[in-house]
Amino acid sequence: MLVKKISDNVEKVIMGKQKEIMHLIKGIIAGGHILIEDVPGVGKTTLVKALCKSLNLSFSRIQFTPDLLPSDITGVSIYNPKMGTFEFKKGPVFSNIVLADEINRTSPKTQSALLEVMEENQVSEGVNTYLLKKPFIVLATQNPVEYEGTFNLPEAQLDRFMMKIRIGYADRVTESEILQKYRQVEPLSQIESVASEADIIMLQEKVKAIKASKDITDYIVSITDNTRNNKYILLGASTRGSLSLLRIAQASALVMGRDYVTPDDVKTNAVAVLSHRIKVSSAGRANGMSSDNIIEDIIERVNIPKAVQYGEF
Repeated sequence: MLVKKISDNVEKVIMGKQKEIMHLIKGIIAGGHILIEDVPGVGKTTLVKALCKSLNLSFSRIQFTPDLLPSDITGVSIYNPKMGTFEFKKGPVFSNIVLADEINRTSPKTQSALLEVMEENQVSEGVNTYLLKKPFIVLATQNPVEYEGTFNLPEAQLDRFMMKIRIGYADRVTESEILQKYRQVEPLSQIESVASEADIIMLQEKVKAIKASKDITDYIVSITDNTRNNKYILLGASTRGSLSLLRIAQASALVMGRDYVTPDDVKTNAVAVLSHRIKVSSAGRANGMSSDNIIEDIIERVNIPKAVQYGEF
């Protein structure tokens, strides 16, 4: 299967992180943007680069810094004295895949330049609107927010990311294998593309065609509704969060070779889709609860509808 082919290709560079790689691929074929959060040096940027090299798509990288301006991302109109008019010079967002590297190292003003781009796949400049070519995916990396020199992403920005994934440290055996593999060569320079633009668009259309019964959608709504009525949560997940969980569940079903969504497709992806969309209350922090813990607890407490318990999907 094409998804397995892409995953195997990325694993030539990022070792021992099959689950995280598959999460990233599911997010892409679900048509969503993905936030990768972790400490420096665990391979966030390398993972994105390896994925981009595996896909024959246009790619651009934006290194977010405190002095970055919104026009550095979307583009700017420049006066042409010969023509006597302004010409719009497109910014780096006009690519299939945009790597927003260390997105939380720039100011909220510049971060907000991505709001319209990520939601509507377009850039508005003056009276003109410029559409982005499909597929369009933002893969953003960020350091944990408690690190120095970082700015919290606003809730509206976080909500536009379909998933948030973490890579984590490699285990000792894998890290030793990485050192051996990287000792003389750079694996990233040796991998080639294994999928085209048409392949990704085809997979995205297949995801949309995956069936999800009303019981499944009711189950998803029950989970997100619980985030809105929880003493440990100050801000619950939005309707966009429910849609994202449905779409990722459909992508998960496709990866597993099914044409229908099961409760496990929802449960196994709920933390990645919902944890960054909620805000932990003071009561939650006082009890040592993290957003991941709270979503996991909700998943355990929400009953699976009887119909889907017995395989009626």
